[in-house]
Amino acid sequence: MCPRLNTSGALASFLVCAALAAGCQTYDFEPVPPAAISTPRLEKTVAARGDTPNLMLLVDTSGSMLEPMNPANPSCRSSLGLICLGEGCPADCPTRWKSLQGAMDSFLSTHGTVARIGLATYPGSQLVRGTQCGGTESLTLDLLADDDPAALRAHAQAVNAELHKIPNDTRTGPTGGTPTSASLLFVGSLPQLQTDERTDFVLLLTDGVPNCNESNATSGPSTACRCTLSEDPDACSGDFERLGCLDQDGSVAAVRALRGKDIQTIVIGFGAETASGPGFEVLNAMAEAGGFARKCQTDASCGAGDTCDTALGLCRRRYYQAGNQDELAAALQQISERFEGKPCLIELAPDQFPPSPSLARVYVDGEGYSAGDDTWQLKQGVGVELVGSLCKRVESTSPSHPARIEVRIVIPH
Repeated sequence: MCPRLNTSGALASFLVCAALAAGCQTYDFEPVPPAAISTPRLEKTVAARGDTPNLMLLVDTSGSMLEPMNPANPSCRSSLGLICLGEGCPADCPTRWKSLQGAMDSFLSTHGTVARIGLATYPGSQLVRGTQCGGTESLTLDLLADDDPAALRAHAQAVNAELHKIPNDTRTGPTGGTPTSASLLFVGSLPQLQTDERTDFVLLLTDGVPNCNESNATSGPSTACRCTLSEDPDACSGDFERLGCLDQDGSVAAVRALRGKDIQTIVIGFGAETASGPGFEVLNAMAEAGGFARKCQTDASCGAGDTCDTALGLCRRRYYQAGNQDELAAALQQISERFEGKPCLIELAPDQFPPSPSLARVYVDGEGYSAGDDTWQLKQGVGVELVGSLCKRVESTSPSHPARIEVRIVIPH
């Protein structure tokens, strides 16, 4: 449902409906006379206990994953000035792959029940012009066809075990290019990710910019080709005249194709290459197209060095960025919290907060409640939070028995 704006005199109404893992939420703001005050009415339909969502992990296992997380660390360089790779890196110079394995340990052990999790890695084994540049062709582990918490936890540990089977070495570990667009299209073609009864997600975790698209519209060496292989544009020539060029258009188009099938794409950039320049541009565009961009209300909620577009409620950096294992674990934690949902929280924009809780009233299925220790409280900077027995009542809802929450706020002008 697209946003609808209708203005007539003093009356303005907005209707925004967004499908979330916890259900559908509808917001309806209706300022009414007299002109001295406005009484916004916020409505939210909650189904706290819905079907467990599907989450396919699409993990980058290209050769750059064996590079150090922080190449500037002196420990990461030999006496000859060469950067260590894979098993050649000392303990205080972890590789991207080793750091990813550590962060996934925490996420899959702690949050294995948030979704029915599957795993695919890329590139696949297919050689393109003599290099490992083909998209993923199969799943490492399919989605679990079960919603039982114990089964979900066990399956998440099986996913973790598969990730640890890929060694941190240059012989049999991560290798090849980054065929992101082809890999996204493969997982997007899976019928198990195109369901009507549950929400479907792909979590893309990559440490580099996408390439390896033999159908890339640009070719090198030329100014149109942004070569991903080297700062020397001549590196994108011969067999790599298209494979080596940045595949921004193809990757964003693939994300849009998934969104057209009602599959949301969550984007995580891992490492220095994804934090700025072409990496920032392409991952930002993919995250915006994927339907799971980072939300915010203030600059502080976007983190250091980032800002909030309060008009859109989105951070300037739409994707999740991690520069080390701890930051990746934190990003995965934030994503899991969005999956779990917060049915007892009704978020308010900064200009919607009442001066006092006495100027607001909450209705659940038509029954009104004043603020209190067992009903609801104002959570400054966030919104109205249901507490106590009222929250428990909402948490017991389901798609077949939802609750309709209405917040009426008097705001003096």
